[in-house]
Amino acid sequence: MGLMEWLPFGVYGLALATALAFGALCAFGRRKRLTGEPPLINGWIPFLGEALNFRKNAIGFLLTLNKKHGDIFTVHMAGKYITFILNPLQYPVVTKNSKYLEFEEFADQLSSQAFDHPPVINGKCPDLNERVHRNYQHLLGKSLDTLSDNVMRNLQIIFKRKFSQMVDWEMGKMHKFCFSIIFEASFKTLFGRDPHNDGYNVTDEIGEKFLKFDANFSYLALNIPIVLLGATKKIRRELLNFLNPKKMEKWLDVSEVVQDRKDIFENYTVLSDYDKAAHHFTFLWASVANTIPGVFWAIYYLLRHPEAFAVVRDEIDHLLQSTGQEKRPGDSIYLSREQLDNLVYLESAINESLRMCSSSMNIRKIKENFILSFEENNEVCLRKGDLLAIFPPILHMDPEIYEDPQTYKFDRYVENGKKKTTFFKQGKKLKYFLMPFGSGSSMCPGRFFAMNEIKVFVILALVYFDMDIIEDKQLGQGKDRIGLGILLPDSDIIFRYKLRS
Repeated sequence: MGLMEWLPFGVYGLALATALAFGALCAFGRRKRLTGEPPLINGWIPFLGEALNFRKNAIGFLLTLNKKHGDIFTVHMAGKYITFILNPLQYPVVTKNSKYLEFEEFADQLSSQAFDHPPVINGKCPDLNERVHRNYQHLLGKSLDTLSDNVMRNLQIIFKRKFSQMVDWEMGKMHKFCFSIIFEASFKTLFGRDPHNDGYNVTDEIGEKFLKFDANFSYLALNIPIVLLGATKKIRRELLNFLNPKKMEKWLDVSEVVQDRKDIFENYTVLSDYDKAAHHFTFLWASVANTIPGVFWAIYYLLRHPEAFAVVRDEIDHLLQSTGQEKRPGDSIYLSREQLDNLVYLESAINESLRMCSSSMNIRKIKENFILSFEENNEVCLRKGDLLAIFPPILHMDPEIYEDPQTYKFDRYVENGKKKTTFFKQGKKLKYFLMPFGSGSSMCPGRFFAMNEIKVFVILALVYFDMDIIEDKQLGQGKDRIGLGILLPDSDIIFRYKLRS
């Protein structure tokens, strides 16, 4: 794979020129491994290091290094030195060393450079970071129940609008279908609606712009200057204009979590309307960027595996029947959070698609030089300023943990009719066996809402429609999101749907 395939047009040339221009200097200044440190893999390309090999085949690359260097090693990639821990039995050590490892400043820097808001930590707004983190309580408990109820209602409104004129099979692109519904439902559930435009479709207004921004998010996360990313800066500004606080003041049915965020930002006069809008856009992106591909893969794998589709649909039908609800298109459906949690085959099928398609890298920044100790008297010296990383796809594709890991098994997380949560490595029970939402301080605060939204989407789709995939092709996974979340499909796929018989 060449640089042109790794970077957008125009960026790759600058990166290569910069790398070569400083090549001689870097050759003399190459980092050396110190006593007690993990094995060091510098790579031969200045600045980029091994980034291209990682992107080409992240799992294969890391497993090759694993065979040569063991479970812990440091890799130079894109100007950063990242120490990987591959053995999942050692993952808890990372969360136990928060004194020396931090995530918040690293995440704040990444978010600031991608969404253009002022830094939350060590910025001009005292206590803002603490208040934003307290805001996440609105994604739990009764507030979560309210959010889940509202997204269930909004999804049904959108689904019914889609099939109100349907008389026969309709065809469409599956990712586009999932995006249009989830984006609209999530926005209305979280940000509310404009009372002067009740028939207004937010997806029609900003959906394409969101997708174009999202396509370049990984480059912004790598700190590629936005001026090198075509129209991305203009698109970002247009999205922020849409979320201008003065415009948002008029919206109704705003969720508790967004209303509280609005109130928090209004308390800081140092923040401009542009800054506040950037914070709102950050939350919007975080709310849908991984949920949308999560929904897509859940539906895709169910349609590719008729047995899984039949079992999950039957489980849903039985629950509706037991609660006295009809399973006909047009009928309203209500399921509590507890009822959603009891759909074990549905949850297992979703978890299995997440296992196969999630690529979140759990990263911590090392605050000072220290010795990381493991069981059996093993230890490594880590350097201040480096990054420490867990790459869960290694766990998810480990044949010792998951039999035949490349194969989709919808009931992998069901045992004797109940949720299966016991998995082993080297004969020892794993604390972490499925990690699509991170771990410890970097665990996604909206993971429960995201899972409920995916469940409700799948339920409604299976209750309302008969569906099948028309194109005879197997989708692959795109590489733009490696290390950043749920992978997108490498292309869209045509499917058809009609009202359920």
